[in-house]
Amino acid sequence: MSSTQDSVQLPPLVEPGGPLTPEEVQRYSRHVIIPEIGDLGQRRLKNARVLVIGAGGLGSPALLYLAAAGVGTLGVVDDDAVELSNLQRQVIHRVSDVGRPKAQSARDAVRELNPLVEVRLHEVHLDSSNALEIFAGYDLILDGTDNFATRYLVNDAAAILGKPYVWGSIYRFDGQVSVFWEKYGPTYRDLYPEAPPAGSVPSCGEGGVYGMLCAAIGASMVTEAVKLITGVGRTLLGRVQLYDALRATWRELKVSKDPEAVPITELVDYEAFCGIAPVEAAPSGRTVTARELADLLAAREAGETEFELVDVREAGEHAMVSIPGSRLIPQGRLLSGEAWSELPRDRDIVFHCKSGVRSANVLAAAEQAGFTAVSHLEGGVLAWVRDVEPEKPTY
Repeated sequence: MSSTQDSVQLPPLVEPGGPLTPEEVQRYSRHVIIPEIGDLGQRRLKNARVLVIGAGGLGSPALLYLAAAGVGTLGVVDDDAVELSNLQRQVIHRVSDVGRPKAQSARDAVRELNPLVEVRLHEVHLDSSNALEIFAGYDLILDGTDNFATRYLVNDAAAILGKPYVWGSIYRFDGQVSVFWEKYGPTYRDLYPEAPPAGSVPSCGEGGVYGMLCAAIGASMVTEAVKLITGVGRTLLGRVQLYDALRATWRELKVSKDPEAVPITELVDYEAFCGIAPVEAAPSGRTVTARELADLLAAREAGETEFELVDVREAGEHAMVSIPGSRLIPQGRLLSGEAWSELPRDRDIVFHCKSGVRSANVLAAAEQAGFTAVSHLEGGVLAWVRDVEPEKPTY
């Protein structure tokens, strides 16, 4: 079978539900009068169960448009809380929602938009222990997560259960959208057979994202979801749509199913697969607290000690909020080996990042590169602002 839809007409994913009520006819009239959707297509949407993973940048517009389109049941997987920095792009949340669980905030917004939609909340961290059970209750999955471990998990769980899913990804000005369905075409593993090295691809929280890009990619994801549910049009199965918001261009790549790929039959440890080491307490001497670092900086200022404080975040993060006396060398330059020569080997080095994850990765790489007097800031800039300079912003 072809890996693209050039010769494959996908059947409607969902059987039609019962007759539309007068209220539903009025609400969805602009769909119903489209010949390709019509009454039958709208009844399929009414009967559909769609799971959205993440109520963040992509999940926000996706949930709103799915609810507006009349998808009967929406599931939301998210165990995070709303932060002020989310509001730049996560349009389903409001200022009054800051501090609330994202899933609950999203549910309330969906109900306000369309009370005819049933909303199911899954306020858990999605992993190998619960993915199959959660996915089993839905016809279609939308994945807008921003880490590779979860993307491979979603892909494999959907493949095992024979379900299609729509994938979206955003970073700075660039967005990607595709449809994966092992039964009819390629999967995410055909697009990315191997995960990139841990830490080599910054998340949106590390590298930033053009807020409006979320709307474009989220709407494209829902466009694909509605086509899959109703069986109309040509979906992105076998194709990846690429959007460059900075240049206002769309282009397309084809992706083929690997005929020699090993069938996906079970879920694995996806953090290990992506090279993400579990977070463990660092041995004594390798971790400093924010208050300890403040004392060290004071001692350095007084000429009582010498050490190098290296910020491994990106330039934009450093410009937003920084620790006095720190020196910026982004993680990528260190992990690639490019910048080791810029670091002294005759005095102590303390690495730091936003939360401690990237600096821990750099610390391990520094030790492999032969540095011995190295440590990192536990909790990163977030801990520094909390414990030392609370007047500074966080992000």
